[in-house]
Amino acid sequence: MKRRTVPSNFKIALVILAVAIVIATLFYTQSIVEKLQEREHTSADLYTQALEFIISGNGDSRDITFAFSIVEGKIGQLDFPILMTDDSLMPISQKNIECDSASMTPEEIQAFFIAERERMAEFRPPIVVQPGDSVILNYVFYDESDLVKELRRLPYIEILVATMFILIGYIGFSYIKRSEQANIWVGMSKETAHQLGTPLSSLMGWLELLREQEHDPEAYRQTLNDMEKDVSRLNRIALRFSKIGSKPQLTRQNLMDTIRKSADYYRRRTPQLGKKVDIIVPDDVEIPAQYNAELLEWVLENLMKNALDAMEGADGNIEFTVKPGKKNVIIDVTDNGKGIDLRLKKDIFRPGYSTKKRGWGLGLSLARRIVQDYHRGKLFVHDTAPGKGTTFRIILPS
Repeated sequence: MKRRTVPSNFKIALVILAVAIVIATLFYTQSIVEKLQEREHTSADLYTQALEFIISGNGDSRDITFAFSIVEGKIGQLDFPILMTDDSLMPISQKNIECDSASMTPEEIQAFFIAERERMAEFRPPIVVQPGDSVILNYVFYDESDLVKELRRLPYIEILVATMFILIGYIGFSYIKRSEQANIWVGMSKETAHQLGTPLSSLMGWLELLREQEHDPEAYRQTLNDMEKDVSRLNRIALRFSKIGSKPQLTRQNLMDTIRKSADYYRRRTPQLGKKVDIIVPDDVEIPAQYNAELLEWVLENLMKNALDAMEGADGNIEFTVKPGKKNVIIDVTDNGKGIDLRLKKDIFRPGYSTKKRGWGLGLSLARRIVQDYHRGKLFVHDTAPGKGTTFRIILPS
């Protein structure tokens, strides 16, 4: 159950992070918009004050010239729509308002600017041009610039793009997950057939021998002993598969016994494969570790099978090195095969990936799952080089 909680919490954390990013983006964009709006309001207000000063006629010629320069310069800098009306709210001048005056009558043009005035008035109240305490002379209406409007739309565009990206990513990851699950099911069925096929073939052969050895008690007993080994092998295979998907029982035991048992099994099999392989196991020492013997044997057999497949010639060697520590035990399985391309180091543990023509790409994936998920250990390629062999490293809690 705990293994399911971690991905669920991780998904919740991702959703919270995404929402936080969206909210932060909205607030940041809104703060920029407010600053630009304040700048535009200040520009429009300064423009109005300059007009009031010019209209009032106060000050000498230099002051009025300076005020004119402000108005003329500011008009050139204004990048937002601005509309000036007289005291009766009739439009008299405008800046940055697009109007197709060439195809419109004067009445239509006037109606157009009146409509623009009404729209701007809904956005914000106009600035009044009223020199001193005199009567109101003009009203200045203004709207947001195109830049502010685009910034207002920006967060929604970002949210839309992010949503599409997440959706595409979710669909892609779901497809990859379904593909891997399909590869696992296909691989498991083939692995089951492969695991059961060898002892079943042997049993069929032993049955034929038993029929021929009815009158030879000694040979008959020997054949029965060999049949018993194959039946025991079938029982172990069934036990292994029964542990997949359930929490296996881990016991503290001598790790070297399990390694020697797996090595002995492959020593008997290599002559049948047409190869002469020396499987080297450390001397008779006792190294305790916490593990499930049946599942760890499966891991070691998969690593040895992978090593045998990597040997291009008939001769080779597989060497086990065991290093006990305070908290962990390190098991290195080294072969002198063709090695692994460094670009493929991560792919070899992916379900369905195989470099062999008849491989189904489950052995190493299953081995890593057993070590990491069931034993809380690690399995990885410790060292490899094309043409020089490979070392797989297993780290188990001691």
